[in-house]
Amino acid sequence: MISSAVEEVARCRGQACRHDAACRGWDRFRAHRPAIVAAAVMATLAALAALAPWITPYQPGAIDLHHVAAPPNPAHPLGTDELGRDVLTRIVWGGRISLAAGVSAMLIAATVGIAYGAVSGFYGGLVDSLMMQAVDFLLSFPAIVVLLILASAYHGSVLNVILYIGLFGWMGMARLVRAQVLSLRERDFVVAARSLGASNLRILVRHLVPNALAPVIVATTLGVAGAMLIEAMLDFLGFGVSPDTPTWGNLMTNAESYFTTAPLLAITPGLVITTAVVCVHFIGDALRDALDPYANRSGR
Repeated sequence: MISSAVEEVARCRGQACRHDAACRGWDRFRAHRPAIVAAAVMATLAALAALAPWITPYQPGAIDLHHVAAPPNPAHPLGTDELGRDVLTRIVWGGRISLAAGVSAMLIAATVGIAYGAVSGFYGGLVDSLMMQAVDFLLSFPAIVVLLILASAYHGSVLNVILYIGLFGWMGMARLVRAQVLSLRERDFVVAARSLGASNLRILVRHLVPNALAPVIVATTLGVAGAMLIEAMLDFLGFGVSPDTPTWGNLMTNAESYFTTAPLLAITPGLVITTAVVCVHFIGDALRDALDPYANRSGR
């Protein structure tokens, strides 16, 4: 009964401390003006992609052979492509796959990396050594080459592309979580939880993993930009989703032959990808400052 009361008091104090840290972190994030603008831009891109079926004036596959590679005009603000399809419509629709692929792939990588790294760092010893040797072995393979081989054998599916990127991006996340858990597992709050009879699973799930999430959130956010670039690269090289499916990478691939006669076909999706990647990096930088534990401790 006494142990339960002590644990309840500790839990309440922990919640209060986390609330104060969250408030200070939010204040630091708001002070990062480029990140606020970047978050607004990304929210706009995500909203446009989500609402694409209702806000675009054309279907993404609608062909108009009378207006092939047409320049921008009132009917087609960004012109048309080599088959007369509206470029603006296809860019908006392309965001549905490009954004979803980046976020989904990093969620897979983060989930696998957190579980793997937490177990490795918590148990240590031989278990840690074997698990990290396995990670080093996987990292020794050139990921881009393996991705191209797999994509060339099983291309054409959005789900496959997401799985490829996610399952080749978890190793770095596992190392990061392992390092955090190694630094946390001997802290007083872990020793106290163990002395109160908490199981290993409870210590991992309730105490270690939540306290190790700050750098993971930053790494996952920054990883979304990398995943989007990899998805665009696979599409551009012809190893991604079907060429008829509008994605930002596919739009650049289809425009390659028209770069001199209709440069907007390649420039516009390139600018959209660049904007999204830069915005994600701004958000990641702001999250790094907001979730800095030393800043929380000093009350800055």
